[in-house]
Amino acid sequence: MPAPTKLMADAIRVLSMDAVEQANSGHPGMPMGMADVATVLWTRFMKYDAARPDWPDRDRFVLSAGHGSMLLYSLLHLTGVKAVTLEQIRNFRQIGSNTPGHPEWGHTPGVETTTGPLGQGLATAVGMAMAERKLAARFGDDLVDHRTWVVAGDGCLMEGVSHEAISLAGRLKLAKLTVLWDDNDITIDGHVGLSDGTDQLARFKAAGWAVKRIDGHDEGQIRRALAWATKQDRPTLIACKTVIGKGSPTFQGTHDVHGKALGKDEVVKTRDNLGWPHQPFVVPDEVYRPWRAAGRRGRKEVKAWEARLAASPQRTEFERAVAGDLPAHAFERLDQLMTEAAGSKPASATRQHSGAVLEKIFGDIPELVGGSADLTGSNNTFVKNTAIFDGPDYAGRYVNYGVREFGMAAAMNGMALHGGVIPYGGTFLVFTDYSRPAIRLAALMGVRVIHVGTHDSIGLGEDGPTHQPVEHLASLRAMPNLNVFRPADLIETAECWKLALDARRTPSVMALSRQKTAAVRDQAGENLSARGAYQLAAAGHPAQVTLFASGTEVPVALKARELLEAEGIGARVVSVPCFELFEAQPRDYQELLIGETPVRVAVEAGVRMGWDRFIGQDGVFVGLDGFGASGPYEKLYQHFGITAEAVAEAAKAKLD
Repeated sequence: MPAPTKLMADAIRVLSMDAVEQANSGHPGMPMGMADVATVLWTRFMKYDAARPDWPDRDRFVLSAGHGSMLLYSLLHLTGVKAVTLEQIRNFRQIGSNTPGHPEWGHTPGVETTTGPLGQGLATAVGMAMAERKLAARFGDDLVDHRTWVVAGDGCLMEGVSHEAISLAGRLKLAKLTVLWDDNDITIDGHVGLSDGTDQLARFKAAGWAVKRIDGHDEGQIRRALAWATKQDRPTLIACKTVIGKGSPTFQGTHDVHGKALGKDEVVKTRDNLGWPHQPFVVPDEVYRPWRAAGRRGRKEVKAWEARLAASPQRTEFERAVAGDLPAHAFERLDQLMTEAAGSKPASATRQHSGAVLEKIFGDIPELVGGSADLTGSNNTFVKNTAIFDGPDYAGRYVNYGVREFGMAAAMNGMALHGGVIPYGGTFLVFTDYSRPAIRLAALMGVRVIHVGTHDSIGLGEDGPTHQPVEHLASLRAMPNLNVFRPADLIETAECWKLALDARRTPSVMALSRQKTAAVRDQAGENLSARGAYQLAAAGHPAQVTLFASGTEVPVALKARELLEAEGIGARVVSVPCFELFEAQPRDYQELLIGETPVRVAVEAGVRMGWDRFIGQDGVFVGLDGFGASGPYEKLYQHFGITAEAVAEAAKAKLD
């Protein structure tokens, strides 16, 4: 490498080495190995402005191998991102710093997505590339024309989600997506060959990608390969053959350099080996200058883009979409539907109610992009006459994700992170187990993604316990910053969709029924679901029993109330569409709603976990304590004792 470029790459190596050494924790190997590739990318090909890390038309850089976070922090610091100072580099992995152990979106400017769980960065990047094409189709290449670059390691490519991601990207021909594979033959346990012998180039090529192998330490090969990638009509994989920990005379090329500090003696030897005479955390001006120039390189492009935006008749709509604001009239037609439903009280499956809601809002919120993991007809996620998202124009708004629940969820995260798109996607609620890691990252980041989970209980019926999600509501409710909605009828479903769309920093799961259920509400107006739980029916006699329920079991609770009231036992019913929103209410509201009746009963066609919040440890739970069974849903409810009669009898037994 010519001296200036080598010095620039070595700055990444020594900053990474020094930060890990000071923290006595971290992963120096990948940053040291990929420093040359990253230097060429960020100085010659990446479209960005370090002073504007949130510029909408910037290229996205995703560090899928998030353990190598010092690569990204070094790049952000060297190019001049103000928030990533040298002091922040010194405080790597310390509480309160902008340089946590793995990159965190929303915490560090310039970090495009939270990464660390391997493979997810790559899958998330697919969603970013999809969002770029979708917005380009809507607003034109003058406003939207950028690429997505991914650094992925061997571990990322071993994870199953990588298969889902690359096959989807290949099918969609996402030509502005490039994966730079850190092909160093090393995992934590040792040589990659211990556990994997996959021909990755053949694998990517089979999925529809253009592929190339290069020496990841040869500037010319790197430069030519990146230029080649920008000219392809499909996504591209560049296998960068690198030496992990390059520069460390003792540990380079070994698994010992993957995830621990080099040690003081080896740090000194590495400085000598690199010809870097400076003290720890010292970068000379002759290195800072070209890096800062690279950070300013996109400034002219930003100004030209801003001029095009100012002259565009779509400016207001573009800015609104990118800001994540809903249109002023987003819910007008939905409000009309809710008013009609209050009078007609339609009985239907809540998955069908969800479909009816989408029919009303989809045309009025053009940012909505839907899809399903090959269960479109079952999930009711498709709005009639919607074009499919596909090449060559990518103007459609419905994605055929295929049987890729995890890949779908991660891609939706990427869309939300990119901005300008509000993604929702459907599968059976039981298969949120497959997408859970991406749901968790969405919750951790705080992004607006809506998961439609239908067939939410034993009400699924004949498909049996493999498909009946008895524990999933409890499992999902355990996750911080995730709203789990289980609406009872059309009005509650509409209310929950409104809340999900208004929750800009919280993802949502809609738990929806397969089976038909009676309406429970005869009034619209105030969004009662926003309270998380509310009194649906007061006691006719002095209240002795409070019945709590969600979703399809709310009608069961209402019928049980009738039975109890007929015997002179006062019973009130509380609908609980969202635990999380209830916990956000003032304490006095929570205490008033739960009440002090002698008997409290909860009914839900799942496990008890979580319901003690409402009924206490001595309360009565009517539900399941094991898995379901195969059979018609009406008979299953009878078989497992989830009936109005059983609820009433349980309440009376507790009163005795």
